[in-house]
Amino acid sequence: MTRFSAFVRPNDTVVWGQACGEPRTLVEALVDQGADLPAMNWFVGINHSDVLGETLPTHVQVSSYTATSGNRRLVAAGRMDILPTHYSTLPSWVSTGATAVDVALVLVSPPDAEGLYRLGAGEDYIAGAARRVRVIVAEVNPRVPAQPDSVGFRRNEFAAIVESDRPLAAAPELGEPTPTTLAVARNVAALIPDRATIQIGVGAPPTAILRELADHQDLGLHSGLINDDLGELIEAGVITGRHKATDPGRHVAGTIVGGKRAIAHCATKPDVLLRGIDYIHDPATLAAQHQLDALNGGLEVDLTGQVNTEAIGSRYVGSVGGGTDFARGAVRSGGPAVVALGSRSQTGSTIVARLSGTASIPRTDVDVVVTEHDTARLRGVGLDERRHRLLAICDPEFRDASAQT
Repeated sequence: MTRFSAFVRPNDTVVWGQACGEPRTLVEALVDQGADLPAMNWFVGINHSDVLGETLPTHVQVSSYTATSGNRRLVAAGRMDILPTHYSTLPSWVSTGATAVDVALVLVSPPDAEGLYRLGAGEDYIAGAARRVRVIVAEVNPRVPAQPDSVGFRRNEFAAIVESDRPLAAAPELGEPTPTTLAVARNVAALIPDRATIQIGVGAPPTAILRELADHQDLGLHSGLINDDLGELIEAGVITGRHKATDPGRHVAGTIVGGKRAIAHCATKPDVLLRGIDYIHDPATLAAQHQLDALNGGLEVDLTGQVNTEAIGSRYVGSVGGGTDFARGAVRSGGPAVVALGSRSQTGSTIVARLSGTASIPRTDVDVVVTEHDTARLRGVGLDERRHRLLAICDPEFRDASAQT
């Protein structure tokens, strides 16, 4: 096994791929050796594995842009710092300033006919970061989809290689959607026309929305992620990309955030095109899409239209993410930017007079808010009318309380 003491210097920042692109064998070795390594910083993304625990060495500082999935317990334990950044700006965060990275751990497929090891499970921020670091350490796994158009590396670019043959880190199963989530999803699906290009976020409402699109035709995909439900829509011929203005016939995503079905599709079909954040979230690229429909969730929406996607009170549970990036791109392309959420949570109403957390998506960029009760269209609408429309989709039990300012 690779000895990281040969590569890591004091105060280095180490970065690795996220979700299905996490090089788990390398990360496990880094954790095991952490106590014997110098003080350093680790930057992680969506974490589907249980490799990182609260008992990490105290001289290791861990940061991320998100508290979703396996990161949530690290944030709650005070072992992870959150970088509050739009997803589109993440490449600059990991290449400049205090978060500039020094060592990249990458998960790649075995060399192809061109002799290139491919980032076939995701490019997102790791592709750009790996081009800027001092050291690249590779985990080569034959289960990584050998995407011919993905970023590739030559053998001499790696300081070391570790071989593995294990399932890729898979997203946890969400289970069957609740009746409320299904009602939200049906309301959103009614807004999406055939031939639109869709972007989907993480969480239960976006996943349920995909299941309500089974009868749509010729949709396109341009999104930060591809998951199992998107893979099924592609296999079923619902998502074809036939009418996309950019990358026609290709299903564009930043990373695989799914399980066996998404991985299998990416491994056997040439129609998926993985790209980095610089391309996926580029404003000009988004605006050029054929009616991009941005479909994202939220924790709370206030009566002016601001959306909290990050925190419930003092508990940080989400991220800034790409909601604002895609909302702006969707509107410029002619499609709606949708925020979908149930009207009530375990703590009460999600349509509130004042957010309990931060305003992650400004009211200037919120287009449509959907709950199980109906749809509130906010584009071009003044504050008084916004208040009226948002209260109309609030849970009736909390409507009077939500109206209190």
